[in-house]
Amino acid sequence: LLVERPDSLLVAGDIYDSANPPASAQAMFYRFLSAARRLRPDLDLVVIGGNHDSAARLDAPHPLLEAIGVHLVGGLPRRGADVDVERLLCPLTDARGAVRGWAVAMPFLRPADLPRLADAEDPLVAGVAARYAQALEAARARRKPGQALVALGHCFMGGGRTSDRSERKVLGGNQHALPVDVFPDDVAYVALGHLHLAQAVGGQDRVRYCGSPLPLSMAEAKYPHQVLQVTLSGAELVAVDALPTPRPVPFLRLPEEGPLPLDRVEARLRALPDAPAHQPGWKRPFLEVRVQLEGPTPDLRRRVEAALVGKGTRLVRLEATRGGDGTSLADPDPDARLTQLEPEAVFRRRWARDHDGDPPAHLLQAFHSLIEQAHAAEEVDP
Repeated sequence: LLVERPDSLLVAGDIYDSANPPASAQAMFYRFLSAARRLRPDLDLVVIGGNHDSAARLDAPHPLLEAIGVHLVGGLPRRGADVDVERLLCPLTDARGAVRGWAVAMPFLRPADLPRLADAEDPLVAGVAARYAQALEAARARRKPGQALVALGHCFMGGGRTSDRSERKVLGGNQHALPVDVFPDDVAYVALGHLHLAQAVGGQDRVRYCGSPLPLSMAEAKYPHQVLQVTLSGAELVAVDALPTPRPVPFLRLPEEGPLPLDRVEARLRALPDAPAHQPGWKRPFLEVRVQLEGPTPDLRRRVEAALVGKGTRLVRLEATRGGDGTSLADPDPDARLTQLEPEAVFRRRWARDHDGDPPAHLLQAFHSLIEQAHAAEEVDP
């Protein structure tokens, strides 16, 4: 904000990762808004809620934020039974205060926010398009020649690339992706939230996901996160430039090449550098450990944590890969039902699910001992 000195900052949700964020997360968000307003009094701040956010929680401080020049829309605003379209509109000004464009700050739309369009081929997609059409028409009525139209949204667009293990489609049971023509050609730029990977939609530079500014899963550990700097001239888009975001906390995945046997993983972990003296807790690297198991390892976590003593890392995920066939005990079997199988057969199936081959003799012996104890207990206390 200080170096690039943009005229506006658009945040397309999610603000939080949960509808019930901790007080510390809320304090961090409001401190940021306060600092941005203090350092850049002329900055337009436009924020919308996402699918992870509680619309009511975000909208609660609206009167206070509005008073300091922050335009935040947590959920679709209403005035009685009607949509409060005026609250969705925000003028975008330059450093001298002249209006250069209008933003439609459309938050994440839940099915209950949409008009009923039963005759449409896809009522949910048509409902979203109708909400944008209504708001954009109001913005067109306000703008003057040479002023740009900008839209914000938090949604899943058709053809969007998702990040492994950290996101999902959001509208109507994860089945409804929005077409890019929801945003007419006179909209100079569309700032989208939800997908964590930065990308243009439908091959159009004007419709973009900025992506998350930091990793939200270990699958994104090596992904170059960014924010986007958008340049408009009059009503036209001139350029979109990626600005890499700093990552003050490292994200580590070990082994980098994939799961390895536990003894080799332990050696890798012990080879990590020791934690620097007086290292702040928040700077400790996040760590995912990936292990290939060749048999039962009940002390897996203990051994991994022991290898990490003094390393100053935060173990956030321990992924164990097994060599079995992965077949569920509930999978249909044309030869027998689960209730018709002998206990040893069930035990062998469970072993095959997680490990290669047959269970070793000493485990079979221990299993039979447990079965005998269970039968003996039934005879004593039927």
